[in-house]
Amino acid sequence: MSDSILEIRHLSKTFGNHAVLKDVDFTVRKGDVTSIIGASGSGKSTLLRCINLLETLTTGEILFHSESVTGGKINQNAYRARVGMVFQSFNLFNNLTVLDNCVIGQRKVNRVKKDEAVARAKFYLKKVGMLPYINARPAQISGGQKQRVAIARALAMEPEVLLFDEPTSALDPEMVGEVLDVMKELAAEKMTMLVVTHEMSFARDVSSQVVYMADGVIVEEGPPSQVLVSPKDLRTREFLRRFLGE
Repeated sequence: MSDSILEIRHLSKTFGNHAVLKDVDFTVRKGDVTSIIGASGSGKSTLLRCINLLETLTTGEILFHSESVTGGKINQNAYRARVGMVFQSFNLFNNLTVLDNCVIGQRKVNRVKKDEAVARAKFYLKKVGMLPYINARPAQISGGQKQRVAIARALAMEPEVLLFDEPTSALDPEMVGEVLDVMKELAAEKMTMLVVTHEMSFARDVSSQVVYMADGVIVEEGPPSQVLVSPKDLRTREFLRRFLGE
């Protein structure tokens, strides 16, 4: 039996005359932590938005447990509950408390009973160190705390895969570590994750797979020891030289 959860097949995405993604193919397997790296504008975030069905594919197909999710016939909210997403800008509801942010999706999408939804929300908020802040609103907590709440909210839906779209790029440097620590703990627990990131230490030390993208295509993919230490492609080597030399 295949351990693949997501299969991206010949995915292309065009905005007007601009091809952002071109014939992208790769597979996400159970327990993988896949880091997607590349320069700004290489198509990384658009790829994640396509996988989460926030963008419509121009061509290609996405399979979830070997079933196509791109034919328009699936319940998108139910799919997103199983393939959760943590956004760069948190996307919390500013008018709701921390606790209610983690309850509302469970209640509306997964139809979880209120007591169970609250208990589950508290469990995951405790996991990310945010239980003392359950009555705060997003405006009252720091960026790092907001991102930890966003992770708890995604976890409360009990997804099979978590997509992270540059989860630390909107944070002040001193807050980056607290979010990466949560992600490292999830990786240690074998949570399947697909992470668009500029944090090369995370990609090197935590990932099982690294995907390097440039100009809308996957240039190179493999374990960190290959892609980050001994890259085969000249474009990967040049990117790493530029990026790590900054």
